Amino acid sequence: MTRRLDGKVAIVTGAGSVGPGWGNGRATAVRFAEEGAKVFAVDRDAERLRETIDGVKKAGGTIATHLCDVTRAADVAAMVDACVRVFGRIDVLVNNVGGSAAGGPAEMSEETWDAQIEFNLTSVFLGCKYVIPVMEKQGGGAIVNIASTSGIRFTGNAQVGYAATKAGVIQLSRVVAVQYAPKGIRVNTVVPGQLHTPMVEARLAKQRAGGDVTELLKQRQRRIPLAIEGDGRDTANAALFLASDEARFITGTEIVVDGGMTARCD
Repeated sequence: MTRRLDGKVAIVTGAGSVGPGWGNGRATAVRFAEEGAKVFAVDRDAERLRETIDGVKKAGGTIATHLCDVTRAADVAAMVDACVRVFGRIDVLVNNVGGSAAGGPAEMSEETWDAQIEFNLTSVFLGCKYVIPVMEKQGGGAIVNIASTSGIRFTGNAQVGYAATKAGVIQLSRVVAVQYAPKGIRVNTVVPGQLHTPMVEARLAKQRAGGDVTELLKQRQRRIPLAIEGDGRDTANAALFLASDEARFITGTEIVVDGGMTARCD
């Protein structure tokens, strides 16, 4: 039986995770491997990739890893060259790196604002910048950028840098999609909502619930109409569809993965 990504090479940035469980990048790497992709897993911390490597191998997949700071042009160019050197081509790019910082414009320092732009938006720009020429030579490819529901509505926390940059990711994706559609390159965005990823335990609970993970999860669940809890595997399944040939006529759009949260009017 043919799998959905058989014969394809996929770069997944932010493929590690800050702790055990299903972060968006780790889940995407493993899910792609389950569907036949050769995975080029990228992170800036080798330790964070260990569980990802184990997951891909358990799935019977092929994985190569690469350490990279995706906010630095030279590093991203080297990442792309390394993937082509190892696997010979790039069919899919998943730009997954991102993270939030608290505060509105009065509270946030200019340094933090600049760091948010680099981490959440420049990283996506650079990934597209250096992968697209490879895809052009091959005659096509698929780019999936990971944004956030913070980029389309207020989600309960003042994080102006994160919200603005994730909105930027969505619009960057639309513009690049239209520009490169004649070249056979599709560009779409997954917009995850408030999922239970390892980031909840590692950082968010300390910021928003006094360290009480259970309380934070309850707060988040109250905003979600579906009576289930999503995690990185839900992001991964959306990314898988957009990366696959099943989405061959889909470009310049978004899949919102949030259990109905943004459909609510309150």
